Amino acid sequence: MQLISDLCDMIDEELNDSEKYIKRAITCKENGRTSLAATFNKLSLEEMNHAMMLHEQVTSIIEAYRKEHGDPPEKMLWVYDYLHGKHIEHANAIKILQGSFKS
Repeated sequence: MQLISDLCDMIDEELNDSEKYIKRAITCKENGRTSLAATFNKLSLEEMNHAMMLHEQVTSIIEAYRKEHGDPPEKMLWVYDYLHGKHIEHANAIKILQGSFKS
C-alpha cells in the first residue's frame, strides 16, 4: 500500500529532524546558548510529536483495512513491522538524548 509507505518515509523524516534538533540543543546548551538550546529542544519535541501523529494514522489505516477486508497482505504487514521496529529504536535513541538535555 503506497500510502503506508509514504507515511513511513514521512515518519523517518520527522525522526531525523527530531534527532538533528536535539543534538543541536545539547551543543548549544554546552556552549552557554541556553535560549537557542531551548528552542532546538522544543523543535525536537515537536518533530517527535509529528512522528507519533503520523504513526497513529498508519495504525488507523491498517485497522480500517482489517475491518473492511480482513487481515492485510502478509508482505505489507512484514514491511510495516520491520519499519515500525526501526522507528521505535530510532525514537527511543532520540528520547534518551532528549532526556539528557533536561539533566
